[in-house]
Amino acid sequence: MKMAMYQMEIIPGNPGANREKVRRWAHDVMQKEQPELLVLPEMWTTAYTLENLSDILAEDGDQTEPFLQELASSLHVPIVAGSIAVKEEDQIFNRAFVINEQGQTVYHYDKIHLVPMLDEPNYLTGGRNPVKVFEMAGRKMGLVICYDLRFPELFRSLALQGAEVIFVLAEWPMARIHHWEVLQQARAIENQVFIVSCNCVNSYDGVEFAGTSLAINPWGEIVAKGSKAEEETITTTLPLHETARIREEVPVFSSRVPDLY
Repeated sequence: MKMAMYQMEIIPGNPGANREKVRRWAHDVMQKEQPELLVLPEMWTTAYTLENLSDILAEDGDQTEPFLQELASSLHVPIVAGSIAVKEEDQIFNRAFVINEQGQTVYHYDKIHLVPMLDEPNYLTGGRNPVKVFEMAGRKMGLVICYDLRFPELFRSLALQGAEVIFVLAEWPMARIHHWEVLQQARAIENQVFIVSCNCVNSYDGVEFAGTSLAINPWGEIVAKGSKAEEETITTTLPLHETARIREEVPVFSSRVPDLY
């Protein structure tokens, strides 16, 4: 499966301008690369404008999910559509969407683990529902958001549900870039899955983001890698059929003894 990840430079606090950026990018990459799946980063409509999120969302309304649905259906391509801030009553969630090529939302996930280093718990509400797999092109996939990468239980849950690919949607900081790469390789190896990450670039409020969007195979080998500082498209074609073969060669899942853990 050929995928295109948008390593995006997000315009802070401007959902309309960011939607237009995504629209132009999606049309351009579909014309030039013809990917079978598009991937966006975390909080791509607003960036981490946490103190102002409530006002931004009140002014912008609920435009982004319909925008994504129209974009997917018009281009006839599924989108792992990153995450956006969503307000429900007096709570704001960091919510990821998956849209199929017919423009239907087939899955959404609210980020469970909130980042204390960025004061997320002061502004956001953590997700209350467990992670689940979704299907694209007959393959089971899963997704997590940024800080979730540090919690291997999420990845194991998705792998046990049959995920062959797990997406990591992020605004990961440069200060912890070494963890970014190593943790993704570990998650790929221990769960025998493809890991596909989409990060952003540039900086906001003193935090520099690390770029370095990745595609990693179930052996932990990096097969595609973005730069640290440039907005760009990373494309990769993943042989998803190899997951089953690798799991047969190293039968981790049948070797598990969960009653003793």
